[in-house]
Amino acid sequence: MLAVARTAGTHPFTGADTAMTIAVVVLIAFSALLALSETALTRVSRVKAMALAEERRRGAGSLLRLVQQPERNLPVVLFALETCTLVAATMVGVVAAHVFGPWGVAVATMFEIVVIFAFAELAPKIWAVQHPERAALLLAPFLVALVRFPPLRWSTHALIKVANVVLPGKGLKEGPYVTEEELLAMADTAAEEEVIEREERKLIHSIIDFGDTVAREVMVPRPDMATVANTATIRETADLAAMDGFSRIPVYGQGIDDVVGIAYVKDMMRAEREGRAEDPVTSVMRPPQFVPESKRIAEVMREMQAGKQHLAIVVDEYGGTAGLVTLEDVLEELVGEISDEYDVERPRVEQLPDGQLQVDAGLSIDEVNELTGLELPQGDWDTVGGLLYNLLGHVPEEGEFADCDHNRLVAQRVEGRRIAQILIGVAAAGPAQAADDGAPEQS
Repeated sequence: MLAVARTAGTHPFTGADTAMTIAVVVLIAFSALLALSETALTRVSRVKAMALAEERRRGAGSLLRLVQQPERNLPVVLFALETCTLVAATMVGVVAAHVFGPWGVAVATMFEIVVIFAFAELAPKIWAVQHPERAALLLAPFLVALVRFPPLRWSTHALIKVANVVLPGKGLKEGPYVTEEELLAMADTAAEEEVIEREERKLIHSIIDFGDTVAREVMVPRPDMATVANTATIRETADLAAMDGFSRIPVYGQGIDDVVGIAYVKDMMRAEREGRAEDPVTSVMRPPQFVPESKRIAEVMREMQAGKQHLAIVVDEYGGTAGLVTLEDVLEELVGEISDEYDVERPRVEQLPDGQLQVDAGLSIDEVNELTGLELPQGDWDTVGGLLYNLLGHVPEEGEFADCDHNRLVAQRVEGRRIAQILIGVAAAGPAQAADDGAPEQS
């Protein structure tokens, strides 16, 4: 009976149990430290670490080295954390099974939930979330030494390679840890909390949008170009430039699709002073620069700077002239409208007394939505005029309209085959029909 009772009951601690208990305490302490480190590393961005380094905060240099390569350093920390946690849990199970017998599993489970999870995982991570900078700066030197420890680093990278072979995908790669959306949200939050000015917020938004804008979206369209034939004289071209208020005029040969040069007003003025006013304009024109309409304006700006050009001809995929883009057009995408003494101030969007909006048909959909608060649909068109063309399916007459969602777009002014001005008002009540391209069909 005594033997049966001893088998089913508890057993006294042995030297091995004591050693494992001490090891469990040490491992739990390391687990708490590593859990704190993991959360702190993931909560501090590279930009924040650079700011702390510029402030010469203690530990900021080590922190910056860690966050510059998170895809290499963070897995080492996670591997060490999981190793400590799993080994501690295993030892707790062994000791509990020896001391408490069949009840050891229940005791070990309760211990792991209460102690390992609550004190070694949950509490450190909550503290790190509440004090990310303080935790990161405090632990950065320790983490640098940890990730440099060769056996730990080699083991982690070997396991990652095994995982990349077994699991589908491209493996562990460095990626954009701060996305455009996050940067925009950070700028909005900073402006709301008055950390940065509203104008600075707008500039940040413009810079990010700048990278996605193509030449077609900012160019002066072909119908609005002021050009001159290569048969014109220097005086005639200079008079045209003075009348329109331009400092550069494209010169064409066989037609507008055959731009052969750019005439500069300063070159023509010099030629007139030299008595060459009746010479052909081709004698003073300079070689033109051509850019495809799909080229990003950031690249266009760099090319114009490199070539010391202020004007470039935009060509379509067939080599025809689509329009022209100036350095001023490109800069306006960053800083807003730049008006000079020749610009005629005209409201791009004007609210009429009856509540309708009078809109320049050449405005982009994004610009109209931003200025009016509407939600006109995006598609193969760039401008609000292009949207109306798409809805109608033909060149409209003045007064013709189409409904788009809850908005009615009216061709208020049509110049030839070009829509110049549009009225936007509330559409009449009625069933909406979706077109194949995702926009409602013509009324």
